Amino acid sequence: MTATAIRPPSADAPPDRPVRVLSFSQRLSRWDLRLSPYLYISPFFVLFAIVGLFPIVYTGVISFMDWDQVRRSGEFIGFGQYAWILSQPKFWTALGNTFSIFLLSSVPQLVLALFIAAMLDRHIRARTFWRMSALLPYVVAPVAVGLIFNALFADKSGAINGLLEAIGIGAIPWHVEPFWSHVAIATMVNYRWTGYNALILLAAMQAIPRDYYEAATVDGAGAFRQFWNITLPSLRPTLIFVVITSTIGGLQIFDEPRMFDQFGRGGSAQQWLTITLYLYDVGWGDWNFGRAAAMAWILFVIILAIGLVNLLITRSLVRDEGSRGGQLSRRERRARRRALKREEARR
Repeated sequence: MTATAIRPPSADAPPDRPVRVLSFSQRLSRWDLRLSPYLYISPFFVLFAIVGLFPIVYTGVISFMDWDQVRRSGEFIGFGQYAWILSQPKFWTALGNTFSIFLLSSVPQLVLALFIAAMLDRHIRARTFWRMSALLPYVVAPVAVGLIFNALFADKSGAINGLLEAIGIGAIPWHVEPFWSHVAIATMVNYRWTGYNALILLAAMQAIPRDYYEAATVDGAGAFRQFWNITLPSLRPTLIFVVITSTIGGLQIFDEPRMFDQFGRGGSAQQWLTITLYLYDVGWGDWNFGRAAAMAWILFVIILAIGLVNLLITRSLVRDEGSRGGQLSRRERRARRRALKREEARR
């Protein structure tokens, strides 16, 4: 046991307050308490700085240069790369295709994920089996999904067109018409990500106290009313997370349109050309990494803006508990009072 030395008071110090001198072990203990949390979290930030932050800064620098990737040098040209990209009609075509595929995939994906999560949250048989089944499409490699759906959506020999002709609707030119190609690619995205988002929402649903639902049932609220007034407000943080991640993934879509045909160039007339496909073609096709880096930063700004808009919309539509108006506040107050009464009765 280490004692703490007490130094005699000096002339300047008050006579009734002796100066304490900490030993080395006590100083080390204080340093440990102050610095340990930062040391524990530092590996993540060091790794992020190497593999995340540095590439972001690096692409930001070369986006202002006429960069030669072979010689690792370039000439500074300012916003010339950005001006060239924004002047290309192909870029605006890719931007429109990206937004079209994003809307056709993200909106149905979120609705289906909510529905599946609500069904899995109920008392059904073999719940573990169904939950594992919902995650299986996410495990499949994106390239395999692209090859399978490319065969299913083939214009002449696809199984889907064969089924449509069998019921008298007629074949759909999936690889010719821009809208139908977007629907086919969005179907691939929904197939992979709906179950993943459903399980995230399911985990949040299971964290909601069941006393709320019991009290709402006693008050006469039906299943839809309980879902709208209890489940959705409680899912607000998780819904914001799902919406933002779906926005990032939807605007960065690459694998599905790349594998939608055997060429991977976005169609003969750029029917399903996305920004990431165009970026890949400019960087590795034209070997112009300065323009590719500028396009990546334009896409980053677009994702940031759309993500903020989605955040504001989600926060306004799905508000916190007690902030949806007087009716919801009264209902939840009654639910809490009933839950407290039942807890007191059990005690």
